[in-house]
Amino acid sequence: MSFKFYTSMLSLASRRMAAGIFIVGMLLTGFGFLIYLLPKLFATLAALFFFFLGACCIVMGIKILWAQHKFNKMSMDNGSDYRQNVRIRAEDDYEQ
Repeated sequence: MSFKFYTSMLSLASRRMAAGIFIVGMLLTGFGFLIYLLPKLFATLAALFFFFLGACCIVMGIKILWAQHKFNKMSMDNGSDYRQNVRIRAEDDYEQ
């Protein structure tokens, strides 16, 4: 008993994958050539990109620290009222 694994869908998928790899290769080659021709421009763009990402990280860190500060302040102000009428059972006696 022989199995045939070849279908037109497999052929179409391999052609599309080969075309995608070819296009990515052409884009990378062109981008590399542009970097070779204009190194100062791309260095400036990379520096701006990293500066922007750094600024975003700083802002996100400040937001998290500020929210944590507000949460701690809120829990300290209302600490006695927050746990009113709460009883904790420490026994493991669950037999009925």
